[in-house]
Amino acid sequence: MLFDQQGNSLTGATPRAVADFDNAVHAFNIYRGDPVSLLDRAMAEAPAFVMAHILKAVLFAVATEPAATEGAKGIIAQVKTLPMNERERSLVAALDHILAGNWTAGATALDRHSIRYPLDLVALQAGHVSDFFRASARDLRDRIARVLPRWSADIPGYPVVLGMYSFGLEESGAYAKAEDVGRQAVELQPLDCWAHHAVAHVMEMQGRAAEGVRWMQDREPAWSGDDNFLKGHNWWHKAVFHMDLGQGDEALALYDGPIRGGRSPVAMDMIDASALLWRLELDGHDVGDRWVELAAAWDAHADGKLYPFNDWHAAMAYLGAGRIDDVTRLLAQYRMDGAAPSEAAAWARTTGKDLIEGFAAFHRGDHEAAAGQLYAARHIVNTFGGSHAQRDIIDWTLTEAALRGGMSDLAEAMANERLALKPHSPINRRIFERATNLPIAAE
Repeated sequence: MLFDQQGNSLTGATPRAVADFDNAVHAFNIYRGDPVSLLDRAMAEAPAFVMAHILKAVLFAVATEPAATEGAKGIIAQVKTLPMNERERSLVAALDHILAGNWTAGATALDRHSIRYPLDLVALQAGHVSDFFRASARDLRDRIARVLPRWSADIPGYPVVLGMYSFGLEESGAYAKAEDVGRQAVELQPLDCWAHHAVAHVMEMQGRAAEGVRWMQDREPAWSGDDNFLKGHNWWHKAVFHMDLGQGDEALALYDGPIRGGRSPVAMDMIDASALLWRLELDGHDVGDRWVELAAAWDAHADGKLYPFNDWHAAMAYLGAGRIDDVTRLLAQYRMDGAAPSEAAAWARTTGKDLIEGFAAFHRGDHEAAAGQLYAARHIVNTFGGSHAQRDIIDWTLTEAALRGGMSDLAEAMANERLALKPHSPINRRIFERATNLPIAAE
């Protein structure tokens, strides 16, 4: 019997295939390199190597892209024809839930899996990513906390586990501990861009924008390489720091350069692009015709079925490009009777629908409708994908709707809320000044 680097048994493997698999796991861990090619080589060497198939299915499943999801379903169907051990069967069962759009059921299955197999790093990371896609701050933190005592510095992958724990701590509001753990992780593994990005999130949430820019610049060689899957998202973080400092031109230059200059077809990269352009327009910057290219790129992904967090960001691009019919198409898909009874479909009918309608109302200048829909959505949106930093665009758009619509009470209340969270933010200070200078609404 052969084993992975953490001591988990591997069905159907050969020594040479295991070496490729371990390298693929490492590439997945630090979001760097080409794990799929390594796995294809491992499967060519050992066609019945179950974990190589499973990891490839994980990579495709968490892409949240329609074609990749169908590919993952095909891989899992093939895996089910192969001999498997109990740990591998447990992973396949969890993936079945995720591929059916039931992210919480899949994450819960992976909870139980990691309790039984705490050193299964593939399952741990798959669960962590699932927690991110369903916006479960608690499980982002506690999934790692439950197993961390079983890990130690002499087990390969330990820095990666620390990096995941750092992000979970940050999303749970434990900022000081998150930063300490994240810095420890990148000291042990400088190429771990997830741990690096966890520390960036801490600085974002605490309003430490100038320090955030320095953090990104000082470590740029470690996270910005061409083979780094998270480089676009980390560039987005740097751009958001610049925006918070009132440096919108720098943010727009990053959009035209490393964020969108390469015209990435990856959904995660397009999420960042949509979110940055929308923020720039909220802040009064002219983004020209940049929406047109981005909207066209979204066409391969925004199906109104798979993952509504993506659809919402596609809708931003469609609105910016004037493609209102495509926004209507997404909303019609959400309202269809007999929609698949999955968790993702429920997200679409509730949160996703309100967000897209609210952003559409804002875009057409119906600020009262936008404020009503976005204020309702913001209270349930933490069940709906992404990070606190990403979802801030909802509150910012709501605040701007109140300002532009002359809703002085709501505008001041939202400005107070934002300034309490980030009192040193130039953007928040400007919002507060605008809100307090609005005419008082008539009784």
